[in-house]
Amino acid sequence: MPISLLIPFHASKNKTKYTNLDITRSKTLIPLQFQPQQRRYSTGRREEKEENTTSFPPLSSCIIHTYSTMKILHKDFALNQAGTVKLTAEEPDDVWVLYNLILPGDVVSADTTRKVHLDSSSKKNTASRIKLTLNLKVTSRDFHKDSSTLRLHGRNLHSNQHVAAGSFHTLSLEPHKQFLLRKNLWENDALQTLKDTAQKEHSKSNSTSIPDLAVVLFHPHHAEIHLIAEGATAHCTKVESSPNSRKNGKVSSSVFFRRVLAALVRVVDFKVLRSVVVTSEEFRKFAVSEARKLKIRWIEDNKTRVVVVEDGDCLEKVLSDPTVTELVKDSRIGAFRDLWEMVCNDSGRACYGSEEVERAKEMRAIETLLITDDLFRNEEVGTRQRYAGLVKSVKDGGGKALVFSPMHVSAHQLAQLTGVAAILRFPLPDLELQDGNCVK
Repeated sequence: MPISLLIPFHASKNKTKYTNLDITRSKTLIPLQFQPQQRRYSTGRREEKEENTTSFPPLSSCIIHTYSTMKILHKDFALNQAGTVKLTAEEPDDVWVLYNLILPGDVVSADTTRKVHLDSSSKKNTASRIKLTLNLKVTSRDFHKDSSTLRLHGRNLHSNQHVAAGSFHTLSLEPHKQFLLRKNLWENDALQTLKDTAQKEHSKSNSTSIPDLAVVLFHPHHAEIHLIAEGATAHCTKVESSPNSRKNGKVSSSVFFRRVLAALVRVVDFKVLRSVVVTSEEFRKFAVSEARKLKIRWIEDNKTRVVVVEDGDCLEKVLSDPTVTELVKDSRIGAFRDLWEMVCNDSGRACYGSEEVERAKEMRAIETLLITDDLFRNEEVGTRQRYAGLVKSVKDGGGKALVFSPMHVSAHQLAQLTGVAAILRFPLPDLELQDGNCVK
């Protein structure tokens, strides 16, 4: 069948732009190739409209989710001194940070509403809800996971027309609510929490979310294109082979490869991409040949950055290849690969399971802690506190703690190892004697 493809044409180097979308707080967009013009590429035979078998995704399907950070609006404090900070939680996860930051004895000032009864000339009491500011000295706090709300209980310090000083009240903190926090003593833990928040906010505001690489997985009758950014994956498109391109049950490679190449050119920006990994040497040769014909300069000029992993029937296997691991700017992929090798080789320097990891922590033997986000940010308060304490303890002991988000390519494999594991500084064979889950 005569084939014609739509290939992006760029009039000049300055024609590559980023898609102008309203990016929500918790999402980071991977740049897509802007196409100001299009030209029709033909095989040289009678030009016909191509059957639409390539499934190009909506832009939202190429979005990689990241955790946002709360905003620090103003700060005036120093270590081991009194001071204040004005904050706004951006996401439900930020409320959990506030739960650990705000302690009994702190003073929180925030706007709230109260229902008050007003006397009228008709001698009937009328109820009205008014807005007022409370300055609460916290006596206790409760985190409500279902509503992502932090409830602060305490005494009001300053009286006003409707609330007396010394009376007990409750303030609710939730995402997007601004408040002022005052501490009589800013200890190192609290300062570190805000420092981490500020660093994440700065990193997010300056991040261009450039993908490390694109991965093209080939299957018998379709191909998948994935983008990888800091270990997080986005499945951008799936290219099905046309029934008309199959002969005797086999796919005609030239027709199918043209479809895959067209999809690849469409969903990635080669000007910012570092590398492309493909699972077919035949496709790599085809892409390089077509790049010369179509003047796709990135492929022409960067042939060595188009890497082939022949034995890669799934994304996890491809990314665990040592060659590919070096291309990804994410320490978690390499750490999980090292952990898995230690498990398989029975090296005695890897353990998994909460009990074994806890014992290793008590011996200060943990070099790298690996934990899934489902455990670290668990909805159950007790579970969350337990693993947050584990992470803090490992860091205080000089170790590293790596949290694997649900979108991370290794998260599912780590979850199969109970969700928490550790690479040890030295072998601990005694752990195996206490429980069989830890590797000798």
